[in-house]
Amino acid sequence: MRRKRCKIESKVEIEKILERARIGRLATIGVDGFPYITPVNYVWYNGHIYFHSAHEGEKIDNIRRDARVCFEVDIPLAYLGLEYDPSRPTCHVHQFYHCVIVRGRAEFVNETAEKVAALNALVASHEESDDFVKVAADTKGVELCTVIAVRVENISGKSDLAQKMGTDEKSKVADYLSKRDLPGDQEAASLIRE
Repeated sequence: MRRKRCKIESKVEIEKILERARIGRLATIGVDGFPYITPVNYVWYNGHIYFHSAHEGEKIDNIRRDARVCFEVDIPLAYLGLEYDPSRPTCHVHQFYHCVIVRGRAEFVNETAEKVAALNALVASHEESDDFVKVAADTKGVELCTVIAVRVENISGKSDLAQKMGTDEKSKVADYLSKRDLPGDQEAASLIRE
């Protein structure tokens, strides 16, 4: 990672981002050698990324041909636009965010217990509750979908939170975001102040 000061060192913090995000982008290797990126609903469960899919399609074909994948999630926080300081150069607009990148191998989940557990974990993460009718091995939808696990080989995280700014500028930005109070501003301001 080029910007070491933005790197997230804590595995716990990386997992918090994976648990918080709901949509990830799966990159597979296409038949033409180009990356093929697909947004997927996913869950971080038992140290793996799980998502479900139809039985057929380009990402399925790509995984069958080459299981190497890359998976990315991001959480946009606050955007610092031109209105913050109109005298600053236009190229100094900035998006604060968290992101995680996973490299690994995609594996079709054929074992019924793991498949059912992953589907229930996926629903629970999106519902943000365990209060729903659980998927069971004999639930019709289980055989109608493919469940894929990304088995992690490498994982990295990054948070862009004004690390390259000086203390005074960081304080000004945090105060500005707190007063502006758009979605993501309070969280970004709090993290910038840490």
